[in-house]
Amino acid sequence: MSGRAQLMWDEAVTGYNFGPGHPMDPVRLALTMRLVEAFELDRGPLEVVAAKPAGDSTLRLVHRQDYIEAVRRASADPAAADLSYGLGTADDPAFAGMHEVSALIAGQSVGAAEAVWRGDAAHAVNFAGGLHHGMPGGASGFCIYNDASLAIARLLELGAERIAYVDVDVHHGDGVQATFWDDPRVLTISLHEHPRTLFPQTGWPEETGGEGAAGSAVNVALPAGTGDEGWLRAFHAVVPELLGAFHPQVLVTQHGADTHFEDPLAHLAVSLDAQRAVAESCHSLAHEHADGRWVALGGGGYAVVDVVPRSWTHLTAIAAGRPIEPTTVVPESWRHEVFRRTRQLAPQRMTDGRTPQWRDFLDGGYDPADRLDQAVLATRRAVFPAHGLLP
Repeated sequence: MSGRAQLMWDEAVTGYNFGPGHPMDPVRLALTMRLVEAFELDRGPLEVVAAKPAGDSTLRLVHRQDYIEAVRRASADPAAADLSYGLGTADDPAFAGMHEVSALIAGQSVGAAEAVWRGDAAHAVNFAGGLHHGMPGGASGFCIYNDASLAIARLLELGAERIAYVDVDVHHGDGVQATFWDDPRVLTISLHEHPRTLFPQTGWPEETGGEGAAGSAVNVALPAGTGDEGWLRAFHAVVPELLGAFHPQVLVTQHGADTHFEDPLAHLAVSLDAQRAVAESCHSLAHEHADGRWVALGGGGYAVVDVVPRSWTHLTAIAAGRPIEPTTVVPESWRHEVFRRTRQLAPQRMTDGRTPQWRDFLDGGYDPADRLDQAVLATRRAVFPAHGLLP
């Protein structure tokens, strides 16, 4: 396997634009790429690659043909968007070229999966991807085509027999879970804000997979207000043991930055430094359990200047083998670019000034009165026995 990493990037992905005022502002993608370039990560071991858009035969690995056709019609004439497919809604407004740019983003994730499986790269990143709410027959939650599901489906098509998907976006990875609900070859793990308080109101610990796939869906429903210690405690109490039992051949991860305490659409209180720590852990877990095969995707994240670019630049740097020290000063050229594009002041350093620490769930003791510990134990009880593990 190559020791190189690939960053999947085509400037045209910034055309994924639902319009003024929509939280999914494509400037977050452009600013991330400009920060990657400012740190010169696009040189050396990181190869920047633009994959071709996903064609209909690839999209059909996950999505129904009638839905693809509905997206294409809405793309050509946004006024004709069919609401029955989730198109033309407040969350997913139709826009000209929607099919083309959604297929382009999907193509980057599929290309990342192909590169990692074939050994062209050890790790591949598509921070424009991670659109995990897209359903086989409809749009949902700012997501048209589900590139994460398509990447996994392509890996299965290429011969992979065990794929683990770990989703740390603040929202439940419902579309990926739904796609592989009955498939024991795919282990989906989602850590997210509790469905009582956040869209899409799914991702309860009792959701554990369909018939013949018991334990293949794993959901950690975190209480609103969970911060660094609880988030990291939950991650390490669930993910490493399950990956160790499942023995994936590839690890696919989704790194939505909307767990951050500044994010305007959710209610967790996680820092950039904890997000970076989880990216480091995913990198290590890929090497420990999946022979280093790692596909890393973006996702949500609506603090588009202060959080998203730094979080995903850390992710890219880790995948490239050139991790950025958190106290590093943000390049002045990038701060000027931020002001030019947004008239906002950019952050000064690659850190929120936190040093994330957590107590191990088993060694650190279980508190039956703590809502975070209750959430972790509910998940372990629901799925660990199906993997031969003690809850």
